[in-house]
This record gives sequence, C-alpha cells and structure tokens, in this order.
Amino acid sequence: MTHDPATLHTGGCRCGAIRFSASADPHYAAICHCGDCRRASGAPFLAFVGFRRRDVRFEGGEGKRYGRDPVARSFCETCGAPIAYEDTRLADEIFFNLGAMDRPERYEPTVQAFLPERLPFRCLVVDLPGHDGMSVPRN
Repeated sequence: MTHDPATLHTGGCRCGAIRFSASADPHYAAICHCGDCRRASGAPFLAFVGFRRRDVRFEGGEGKRYGRDPVARSFCETCGAPIAYEDTRLADEIFFNLGAMDRPERYEPTVQAFLPERLPFRCLVVDLPGHDGMSVPRN
C-alpha cells in the first residue's frame, strides 16, 4: 500500500492480514460505554473513529463480520483483532476501533455515548501508578 502518511489515515489488524486506508479526514471520534462495545473490544469502553465508507479502501479483505441488525462488527480471521463496526442506519459510514489505527493519537474522542452504562470506576489511566514495561514481573 503506497500512500502519503501526512494525508492518508491508515490502520490494520495485529498480524497485517487486513490493512485499510481512508483518503479523507474522519468525521467523528468517540468513546462508547455500552455493554456490546465493551464485550466486543474486551475493554472497559471502546474508542472509535468514523469515516465515510466511500473514502475507505481495504487491502487483504475486510475481515470476518458478525452481529445482528442493525450493527455488524468485523475482525481479522487470522489474529482475531477487532477492526470496525458498521450500522445499517448509517449506510455510508464505517467506524474503526481506535486501536486498529496506525496512529491512534491523531484521533482524540470528542464525545462519549451510553454514559448510564459506564463502569462505576473512572478509567483515567493518568491517575494510576505506571511502569515503563510490563505491569507484572516475568522470569
């Protein structure tokens, strides 16, 4: 995939079997606290970035899809990494998991969804002690 990193938004799965790019800027970046997003991501919340479907190109396929109408999620069949979700009520949009983006720091969420489903603890990692490496020592 050849591109100008300054003007193209890129990402992919953990193993590299799926790569994608967007030729236009995203229109949305958010955090979702709903139980479905938590279970799909395996995290306390899901951060994602939205692009117009017409601006997105895939290389190596779009991954395996699962879900029930109106939402379908995609993941890599090889490594299992979650990639994106689409909603039939938003036909020309695709929302990539922020962790699937090559440069996730470029997409700061501006809104949160499903606040009543937010976990009771505040997931502000800046307030927790930190380690430069692994949090659990290994032999």
